Amino acid sequence: MESLMSSTLRTAVLAAWLGAAPAVAAPEPAVPAPLDARLTDVAYPYPTAVLPLTVQRQDLELVYMDVHPARPNGRTVVLLHGKNFSGAYWGPTVEALTGAGYRVVVPDQIGFGKSSKPAAFQYTFHALAEATLDLLDALEVDRFAVVGHSMGGMLATRLALLHPDRVEQLVLLNPIGLEDWQEKVPYVGVDAWYAAERAKTPEGIQAYMTASYFDGHWKPAYAPLTTMLAGWQVGPDVDRIAWTSALTYDMIFTQPVIHDVDRLAVPTLLLIGDRDRTALGKNLVPAEVAATMGDYPRLAREAAARIPGATLVLLPGLGHLPQVEAPAKTHKALIAFLDGGSAG
Repeated sequence: MESLMSSTLRTAVLAAWLGAAPAVAAPEPAVPAPLDARLTDVAYPYPTAVLPLTVQRQDLELVYMDVHPARPNGRTVVLLHGKNFSGAYWGPTVEALTGAGYRVVVPDQIGFGKSSKPAAFQYTFHALAEATLDLLDALEVDRFAVVGHSMGGMLATRLALLHPDRVEQLVLLNPIGLEDWQEKVPYVGVDAWYAAERAKTPEGIQAYMTASYFDGHWKPAYAPLTTMLAGWQVGPDVDRIAWTSALTYDMIFTQPVIHDVDRLAVPTLLLIGDRDRTALGKNLVPAEVAATMGDYPRLAREAAARIPGATLVLLPGLGHLPQVEAPAKTHKALIAFLDGGSAG
């Protein structure tokens, strides 16, 4: 399959898939304000702090929120963001969790959000997991539950595999990576990802989210989700952002975790919006192959059957961001699981 697709064609297809061309009719987005690589002018829902790290012979900064409840229950939850997001979109979830007594730690991973974006860095889920653990060590958090959304689900899985002695519970909220795309999608390389990222437009970003995340139905409440990506696209650091994004796309594609889930040894909840059909590289394969990808209800059932003692909760009619589409329902199931009850 790979030999039949030129690098130029791959780049063009990737560009369309990543948001260079609208996939569906979407409301005209507001003109974005230019943003720098570290989101200097973006306010997060809670105060941020910085952890200095020396990793791969570089001095880096990991930015995070550490939110304490008014009435603590003695437990900590770590929220891990997805590929197209930062820790900021977790604001309503932080509010729900702290209201239930949990301390909540929300890092922006290296390469994302307000954190450093090194251009010469070996991005691996192992490295991001260790940086997250360095943060928790600095905060003197020994044991914790971890919730990973989208790409954060892949990272949360790797973290739980590396440190089962530290992870009390694992929640996978519409994680990507429930299938190994390398089995169906040709490899395109970092340069093609970079070219596709540079081809994005603010209009295309909103159209992509409308089609992929919200089943073609855009609401004004979703607009903050586009602020970061659209602002970067018209900002002074667009080249660096595109390169970092390309490196992390390559990480996601080449470092599957699904083959290792049988080894998970922590209580695990798969919390899945059943309308989700997200899959990396659908537009790089024939339609009949693409139709077999991203079937979240099937993939979640298969994963739950492989993870020892896993709990699966399907959220009917919700897509890739159930915590945005239906926060009350999603948070109720999440907190029920964390509290040790039934999440269903």
